[in-house]
Amino acid sequence: MIPRRGEVWIVDLGLAQNTRPALILSAAYSHGDRALITIISHTTKLRGSKFELPVSVPFLKPGAFVVPSVTTIPAKLALRRLGTISDEQLRMIEGGVRRWLAL
Repeated sequence: MIPRRGEVWIVDLGLAQNTRPALILSAAYSHGDRALITIISHTTKLRGSKFELPVSVPFLKPGAFVVPSVTTIPAKLALRRLGTISDEQLRMIEGGVRRWLAL
């Protein structure tokens, strides 16, 4: 199963962050592309930052996606699909990424 934009997966981020939910932000890759996905991590340990964006969905504990955590990882580190966020929620997170990167 290939992770798709707008889906939330449990991903393996190694020793520093262990496994955690993350939103897939990148477009789908094809056979000629590298099997990489760009993600934004979800956390339940909030700090009150304007770059922590809460999304209420039944498959996640209360918390937020941490926009500064945007990173690209091999798709094989996406372990299990949890669900999909709405288009409106995805647009809100895209807006947060634009603000974070000053685009």
